[in-house]
Amino acid sequence: MLQREEDKNKVPDRRDFLKLGTALAALPALGAQAASVTPAPGGEIVEWGGVQLSQAIQSKQVSCVEVMNAYLAQIDRMNPKVNALVSLQPRETLLAEAAERDAQLARGQRLGWLHGFPMAPKDLAYTKGIRTTQGSPILKDYVPKYDSIVVERQRKAGAIFVGKSNAPEFGLGSHTYNNVFGITGNAFDPTKSAGGSSGGAAVSLALRMQPVADGSDMMGSLRNPAGWNNVFGLRPSQGRVPYGPSAELFFQQMGYEGPMARSIQDLAMLLSIQAGFDARAPISLAQDPQQFTKPLARDFKGARIGWIGDWKGYLPTEPGVMDTCRAALKHFEAIGCTVEEVVPEFAPERLWKTWLVLRQFTIAGIASGLYADPKNRAQMKPEAIWEVENGLKLTGPEVWQASVDRSAWYQAVNTLFQKYDYLVLPSAQVFPFEATEHWPKTVAGRAMDTYHRWMEVVVGGTLAGVPALGVPAGFGGAMGLPIGLQVLAPALQDFSLLQLGHAYEQASGYTKRRSPLLG
Repeated sequence: MLQREEDKNKVPDRRDFLKLGTALAALPALGAQAASVTPAPGGEIVEWGGVQLSQAIQSKQVSCVEVMNAYLAQIDRMNPKVNALVSLQPRETLLAEAAERDAQLARGQRLGWLHGFPMAPKDLAYTKGIRTTQGSPILKDYVPKYDSIVVERQRKAGAIFVGKSNAPEFGLGSHTYNNVFGITGNAFDPTKSAGGSSGGAAVSLALRMQPVADGSDMMGSLRNPAGWNNVFGLRPSQGRVPYGPSAELFFQQMGYEGPMARSIQDLAMLLSIQAGFDARAPISLAQDPQQFTKPLARDFKGARIGWIGDWKGYLPTEPGVMDTCRAALKHFEAIGCTVEEVVPEFAPERLWKTWLVLRQFTIAGIASGLYADPKNRAQMKPEAIWEVENGLKLTGPEVWQASVDRSAWYQAVNTLFQKYDYLVLPSAQVFPFEATEHWPKTVAGRAMDTYHRWMEVVVGGTLAGVPALGVPAGFGGAMGLPIGLQVLAPALQDFSLLQLGHAYEQASGYTKRRSPLLG
């Protein structure tokens, strides 16, 4: 199961490792979301939002070569401080690709909304011709011969891949460090964690090294890094973004890919490229992805929000997290929503047990081949070994019962959505911690019994399979660091969720606060 067809003795199947990481087309125009291009302060190209940048390129206000030079200069300036981007490609190659994008425009050929955009796909996603290490020494020299579907779509829409964004080994753990490239530092304080597993993507966005970014999410990997770096990340509805190519097409449905951006408008536009049915992923959704290019403005007067918070004290949280997140709720009220505290009628301990069984079952299925080889096992981090060993102990009835429990959880969430239009929780239980620490051992005086227990707050959104949007919630704690909220919407209501996120973004203004590293 872990081998690809090219070399069954050496390299695992792309889908298998990508699942472990997350589990473990072209648009003809900007459409209704187009905005007039207004140069950012100082005329800095890297300060433009994606919508502005795309229009500037299309109108030839700037050339793709100018854009590439601007972003490479920003990467030279910022990346040494945080180590967010890895496997960077030769400058001359990137400039040649940018020149070809300009030549295409001169011929009247525009590939799509991403035409000329420098991008760095997450290092869990396969990129043809560019190293995909998954943060593992086992794969440190592996260069795929094909793209993942999401990468393929971004490439076809005109993106130029400057390298990869750093991720934890196999995507395990919400802290971006590995033994191949090292630690990625937080955009607001590089001595602190960037979150994960899409930590490199979030940091590179916040520090203007990418205009938009892709990521993936099984246990908050698009939500937590967004909150910790003051940007946005969307874990879309199950099946919204096709997942593959893959050897296994039906069973594993907890982790998949999605967009990250500095604005909801850019997030929606990138989703319009990533989303849409693909026959290689038979459970992918056939809904028209062009819906995400429509105007986001909407009146939210009377919308109902259920605030789950910390499940009335069940989830331990670092002092300041709940106060900061509760303060952010006022911005929902400012746009006309009513906010009411609610506790799901479902035992959280049952939810956590369900999570452990399904996650360990999945990771054991994917990684047991690696684990069986002593040489490979010696290079796997302890958390990966722990997941596999526990997964190998599971019985068929235990996995079945976990799937039944997951289904019951979905029904409980669906019942909540009969009363509330959206549900809100913190995106993490702690503020960014020391980057040299592998994971928090205690939270609010409570011992964490696993390496990911401090992120228990995101499990409900994952297991429900509903869209979950990570948004900034401001700054707090002793160090004044960023934290976020995760906003859940009913199944398939991704566009409605983006509309709420857009209104919240305008009301809160949190993303106007820039990293001190930017000067």
